[in-house]
Amino acid sequence: MPWFVAFLRGINVGNHAVKKEALVKTFVSLGFKNISTYKQSGNIIFETNLTDPRKITTKIEGELKAVLGYGIPTFIRTIPQLQGIIDQNPFKDQNNEGTSFLVTFLAAAPTAPPLQLPLTIPKSTAQIISAMDVEVCSVTHGGGEGALPNPFLESKLKMKTTTRNINVIRKIVEKYS
Repeated sequence: MPWFVAFLRGINVGNHAVKKEALVKTFVSLGFKNISTYKQSGNIIFETNLTDPRKITTKIEGELKAVLGYGIPTFIRTIPQLQGIIDQNPFKDQNNEGTSFLVTFLAAAPTAPPLQLPLTIPKSTAQIISAMDVEVCSVTHGGGEGALPNPFLESKLKMKTTTRNINVIRKIVEKYS
């Protein structure tokens, strides 16, 4: 069975506190196997015989809404897809000092005109530096900038997104490859 990672948007933020055990129980109820979370409960790794990420997403979002009473946007990636992001090395030309490297996951490729890159997020030094099919990479420099790419990209692309540090993605890939 292939490994999948569900990146949940906005879990354990504000009034959306959910215990890791409750999320794992929900994923078990969906028939998924070998379920674990990484670092925060918004990163859930599991195995399934299902192969269509859209069907997996719909199944997870529907069950989470039924269990929690509110929607949780879910972004599914396989371990090979995450390895592909790492292999592309989108941050290779960036200065590492005081910098965070972030990957924003999109539910689908944007239908709006592409972003003109690099693009500095207004009132910050954070930059969107590259865009792949369904991921966008950004660089932030502390001072709360790590929270900026997600809402900025949602407003520009008119879709829900979720963002993770590249180090989280690397650790998941290392553990589940």
